[in-house]
Amino acid sequence: MEILRSQKKISAQAAIPTLPVYRSAPSLEVRLEDFELFAIDRLRVLTGISNGLSRGKKPDEMEKLGNDLWKANMRHHDSSRMLDKDIISHFVLRLVYCRNEELRKWFLTHETKLFEYRFRVESVESQKALMAEIGFPYKAVGMGELEDMRENLNQVARSIGRPMLTSDALFFKVPFEEVPELIGGRKVYIHKGFAYVAMNQAVNVVTGMFRSNLSKALVLTNRKWTTTLKEQEKDRLTPIVEALSTSYLGPDYSQPKEYAEISIKDIDKVASSSFPLCMRHLFEKLREDHHLKHGGRMQLGLFLKGVGLNLDDALTFWKAEFSQKVGSERFDKEYAYSIRHNYGKEGKRIDYTPYSCQKIISSTPGAGDQHGCPYRNFSKENLEAALSKMGVSSRLMGDVMDKVKNRHYQLACTLTFEAVHASSCDAGINHPNQYFIDSQKILQAKVTNSITVKNETT
Repeated sequence: MEILRSQKKISAQAAIPTLPVYRSAPSLEVRLEDFELFAIDRLRVLTGISNGLSRGKKPDEMEKLGNDLWKANMRHHDSSRMLDKDIISHFVLRLVYCRNEELRKWFLTHETKLFEYRFRVESVESQKALMAEIGFPYKAVGMGELEDMRENLNQVARSIGRPMLTSDALFFKVPFEEVPELIGGRKVYIHKGFAYVAMNQAVNVVTGMFRSNLSKALVLTNRKWTTTLKEQEKDRLTPIVEALSTSYLGPDYSQPKEYAEISIKDIDKVASSSFPLCMRHLFEKLREDHHLKHGGRMQLGLFLKGVGLNLDDALTFWKAEFSQKVGSERFDKEYAYSIRHNYGKEGKRIDYTPYSCQKIISSTPGAGDQHGCPYRNFSKENLEAALSKMGVSSRLMGDVMDKVKNRHYQLACTLTFEAVHASSCDAGINHPNQYFIDSQKILQAKVTNSITVKNETT
């Protein structure tokens, strides 16, 4: 989306419906701060929808979830600008997610779902206006034809628990290939190659059209981004756009907030009990090889900082391992600086934040690297062996591997957490440090309960 200087504004009351179809980017004055913040708020909605779909929520649950997420995240303190925020955030995320096929597929899937959920709660009049705006190509079936089909239409309605045909019923005659979901669920009457689609079922057709239009628009946006916008905006928008797709939207783990601090003497114990697989793998490789390449040192080092390993202990810990491979003198010269740097004691003295799941998943380890997400990077055999070592039973292994196969890596990690701890994690795992904290809560609660029971029986 281009940031234009214009006094034109879109009013939330200017048209019915208030749900846009996002035909073209509007000419709006957008502050750079709003450009990013609006996109982040919409991204929270899409990520929430993604998590709900991955966890297998039912359609009615997903519709409620989608609209609840929208209400919670897409409000604006100035009600007249809510529609602006809607449109701006959509077009910013188009830029963010147009840049490769994987990003386009993710955005297309979840933005289409969001459109569907919002369309369903619009009034019938608003839905009709939307259908006209999106170019719905099918005319309503005349009452004479409906009367001829009455018994067949009522038979379908009875089979799916819908109301019987009324005098003001509105149906559309749609080529059957346009509504495969309705046909697959036997929810429409088919006659001579046409499906008779009720008004309350038209969302399937409208959503398909929205998805098709958005898919084409993403390809065109990618072309414009790569040929002109990326270079033109390299000092202003490009850094924001490139960072947003891997943005972490949860709590800040740059400083330990719970179960701090861990000491060197406890680190092996907590690694085996409470480290997620990505960090457990790095920790074991460090113990085994006494060395990690830069990516691995950053990923594990910032995680350890976040779970409470202080700077002095971190230097002692890393030196004890690396000196076995490179010697103490070389460690002091080549590696100690970067550890102090991570703790904000060197260079710009920035307090660096531990990597989120999204950042870890999006990394691309090279030859000899150990960082990244094991659920994405390990072979099937190596992953199953690692999960078995963590305590994932063969009964639950299939569920984890099924999520991996469908590239739901964070959900695979969530299922691993639930299998290892015999406890549910409804929020899902979004950060390695969250995994550690939730694990420690469960383990410490078990210790407390055990002590209570023991005291009560003595």
